[in-house]
Amino acid sequence: MKVCIIGCGAIGSLFGAHLGKLEEVEVWAYDPDRAHVEAINRNGLRLTGQSEIVAHIQARSDASEIPPCDFGIIAVKTLYTRAAMAAVAHVFADGAVCSVQNGVGSEEIIAEYVPRVIMGTTFPAGHITAPGVCNHDTRGLTQIGPFSDKPASQEESDALAAALTRAGMETKSVADPRGPMWTKVIFNCASNGVAALTRLPHGIAAERLRPLFSTIAQEGIAVATALGVKLEKNPEDMIDDSIPVAYHHKPSMLQDVEARRVTEIDSINGGVAAMGEKIGVPCPINRAIADMVKGLEFSWTLEK
Repeated sequence: MKVCIIGCGAIGSLFGAHLGKLEEVEVWAYDPDRAHVEAINRNGLRLTGQSEIVAHIQARSDASEIPPCDFGIIAVKTLYTRAAMAAVAHVFADGAVCSVQNGVGSEEIIAEYVPRVIMGTTFPAGHITAPGVCNHDTRGLTQIGPFSDKPASQEESDALAAALTRAGMETKSVADPRGPMWTKVIFNCASNGVAALTRLPHGIAAERLRPLFSTIAQEGIAVATALGVKLEKNPEDMIDDSIPVAYHHKPSMLQDVEARRVTEIDSINGGVAAMGEKIGVPCPINRAIADMVKGLEFSWTLEK
């Protein structure tokens, strides 16, 4: 099995390093960060924290140097999905690409470039600490399955999930991945934008602003229900359960705001609001959160 990790940031590094432990899997990685790529090729891809791994994989910043692969795992931020897929599409002329990205809408873009698509939702988290080094912050379940509009086969989904599980990334292959995906999207909508705007870690924000979290979540639940999606869990319960576990955890969007990077708000709160508008389910609070984060991003340009 040949697997290409598309985007070797934190999440991509977790998947790539774990798969790199398996003798039966040949792992390639594509990332435009040349310093990161050079460090991986020189010293291996290293995980610290929850995992202690040094995996020797083939990383490239020039996608033309990557051979055809059976599977891709795309882990870039959603705003870079199209550029990444345009660069690596030739690698998957007869392959399947699995998204483990946040938010909604990435699978539709991926489907424009490859013959078969797998929808995925992942809960493990990490952060890059140096070129070639990623700290594995938290573990969690990944769920994948055929994307309905342009599906990979169930057998392909099963094979990728089995390899990831053998590698130490617990992964479940399901027939309908929309339930897990929408469950996480709604949870992220409640957390990420609020954390980005208030600068509060997840647990503290959820504890102090619990009614706001609930209002955001209920809008997302209404959209999922209208789409006929059966949620895997009640996002309200997930919010409550996450408070002590992630009390001081900074969601990725808060990390982006602190670093003054463009966020994924358009595919999270903005994506849910846009879907709601499309099907006639108003999501005014999600839309307001998205608009305020976009305003915050614009404010940085005025300071230059």
